[in-house]
Amino acid sequence: MRRSVVVSTLGITQTLSWGSSYYLTAVFADPIATDLHLSKTWFFGVFSAALLLSGLLGPWAGRMIDQRGGRDVLAGTNIVFAAGLVMLSLANGPTGLIAAWAIIGVAMGFGLYEASFATVAGLYGREARNAITGITLVAGFASTVGWPLSAFMIDAFGWRGACLGWAALHLLVGLPMNRFLVPKAPPPEPVPATEPGEAGGVSWTMIVLAGVFASTWFVSAAMASHLPRLLQAMGATPVAAIAAAALVGPAQVAARVAEFTLMRKASPLLSARVATAMHPIGAVILAIVGAPAAVLFVMMHGGGNGIMTIARGTLPLALFGPAGYGLRTGILAAPTRILQGGAPLLFQLVLDDAGPYAALALSSALVGVSFLLLLCIRSPRR
Repeated sequence: MRRSVVVSTLGITQTLSWGSSYYLTAVFADPIATDLHLSKTWFFGVFSAALLLSGLLGPWAGRMIDQRGGRDVLAGTNIVFAAGLVMLSLANGPTGLIAAWAIIGVAMGFGLYEASFATVAGLYGREARNAITGITLVAGFASTVGWPLSAFMIDAFGWRGACLGWAALHLLVGLPMNRFLVPKAPPPEPVPATEPGEAGGVSWTMIVLAGVFASTWFVSAAMASHLPRLLQAMGATPVAAIAAAALVGPAQVAARVAEFTLMRKASPLLSARVATAMHPIGAVILAIVGAPAAVLFVMMHGGGNGIMTIARGTLPLALFGPAGYGLRTGILAAPTRILQGGAPLLFQLVLDDAGPYAALALSSALVGVSFLLLLCIRSPRR
C-alpha cells in the first residue's frame, strides 16, 4: 500500500474520530443538557471523566498496537465509537449519559492521535515523521469539519439523530478505511533493555516529556474553551474576538505545513522548542499592546499548538526509536488527557476571579516551563 494512501486514510479517519468525540461537546452540550434537564457543568463533568478514562487506557492501547499493529485496533475503535454514539442517542438521564461517554472514552483511549502515530511508527520506523505530520495536516480540520456537520445534523435530525449519523459514518466510512486501506504491521522490533538511570523502564527524559506535553495541552484545552472570552477581557469587541479566535485553525495548519516543508530536516526537538516559545512571546505582546495584538497572539498560539501536535508523535520516535513506541506514547498521553479534562474549569476560575493578565501569566508560565524543560533534553543522535 502506498504511503500517501495510508497517511490520507489515517488523516480522514482521525478527522472522523476527533469530530465525533472531542469536538462533539461544543455543539451537543446545549441540546443534550436541555433535553435531559441537566446542567452544562454536569455534562462537561461527564466528558472530563471520559477524557480521564481515555488517558488511563492509553498505555494499554499503545502496548496492544506495539504487539499487533494498529490496523485492527483502529478498526475496532470505529465499532466502539459507533456503539457509544448509539448509546448516547438513547440516553434519557444521567445514567445513560455516563454509560455512553464511558464507551466513547474507551474508544478515545484506543483510537485518537497516539494510536495513529503508533500505527505509522510500526509501519515505517524512524521514517514515520513525515507520515505523522501528514496525518495532523488532514486531521487538523477536525473541528472545521466536525462542528458544522454536527450542527447540520442536529438541525436536520435532532441531537439523537445526529448521534446516529456520526455512528453510521464510523461504520460505513471509518471502519472499512481503517481495515482495508491500512496495511498489517510487520513483526515488532524487540524493545531494548532498560537504560541506566531508568526506574521501572521510565527514564527521566520520559518524565520530562510527560510534563512538557501535559503543560502545553492544558493550555491548548484552556484556550480552546476560553480564547474569545480572554480576548474580550483584553479589550477586543465580541466580533473582533471571535474573528481573531477563528484564526487558530488556519495558524495550526500553516505551522504544520512549515514543519513539513521548511523544518523537515530539523530535529524534532528543535521544532518543539520553537513551538513552546511562541505562546509566551505572543502573550507578552498581548499584555503590553492589548486588543490590537489579538490576531498576532492567536497566530502565535495556534502555530505553536500545531507544531506541538506533531511533536507528540515525532519527538518520542526521535528520542527512543520505534521499538516500544506505542507503549511510550500511551504513557505520555495519560497525564495529558487528565489535565486536559480539568483545564477549561480551572482556567475559567483564574480568568473570572483574577482577570485576564493572571490567565495570560498562567498559560505563559506553563508553556514557558515546557520550553525550559526541553532545553534540558539532549538532541537525539542523527
